Amino acid sequence: MTGHVAVISNPAAGKGRAVRIAAEAIESLRTSGVEVRVYTGSSLTESRELAARALEAGPDVFVVVGGDGTLSGLLDLLCDQSVPVAVVPAGTGNDLARALRLPLRSAADAALVAQTGRPRVIDVGEVRCGASTRPFLTVAALGFDARVTERTDRLRWPSGPLRYYLALIIELVRLRPVPFRISLDGEQTRDAAGTLVAVGNTESYGGGMPICVGATPDDGMLDVVHVRTLGRLRLIALFPRLLRGRHLGVAEVSHRRVRSVAISAPGLTVYADGERVATEECTIGIRVAALTMLVPASAQLD
Repeated sequence: MTGHVAVISNPAAGKGRAVRIAAEAIESLRTSGVEVRVYTGSSLTESRELAARALEAGPDVFVVVGGDGTLSGLLDLLCDQSVPVAVVPAGTGNDLARALRLPLRSAADAALVAQTGRPRVIDVGEVRCGASTRPFLTVAALGFDARVTERTDRLRWPSGPLRYYLALIIELVRLRPVPFRISLDGEQTRDAAGTLVAVGNTESYGGGMPICVGATPDDGMLDVVHVRTLGRLRLIALFPRLLRGRHLGVAEVSHRRVRSVAISAPGLTVYADGERVATEECTIGIRVAALTMLVPASAQLD
């Protein structure tokens, strides 16, 4: 490596853990003799401005310290660039890092991938709603799981995982079918009431829940998982299978691989990479081979 490495971090990622993780990653890179230029954004707007400045300087590698949301907020700047992107996981879920077999527990090991990793070109999902297009990396969630995420964001108490569990209980009490209308790959729109729909570029969301089992980020396809209408007890009974990725054989669950899905429902909320990206109706598509990532040289392809 004869040039420099740009490192951009989000101090708020991982509930503040990104500050320590970024320091460890930067120290590891500098110890190995790499020239490192550091950019720290205090907001998405500032991070985007700094990322644009960093790319103009022509780095050999662009390193993002943060979670899925941090990287997805920069995707429109990074896609179709020649500079490869390395990720040092510092978010809450880190589901893209899981999909790419990146080191999750050692910032130094993750930083090493920026020097010794091999390129892997991956697809990027897109959620189009009205005039807005939002790229995403992992899973777009619609229905029950999106409501749990939204409820968690609204709660101010308790802290940590207990807040998610409280949100889960509240939404279970409020559980009701979502009157989805869905069109897959331009087929005729059909009524498909259900509990949730997940559209995956990768397998997991929420820190490792493999909702879209078998989804890979470089096959040019999206995996659509539709869970039909369930009662509370049946949904609770299904959770252990969801956690183990054994739910696709359940009668109430359907799975297809497509290039696009158009979906709508009254009051619909769509979350992708943990961020709210659309409401009411949207079309979810895919940009094939849009982003070059660095992955461990020893990582096997999915």
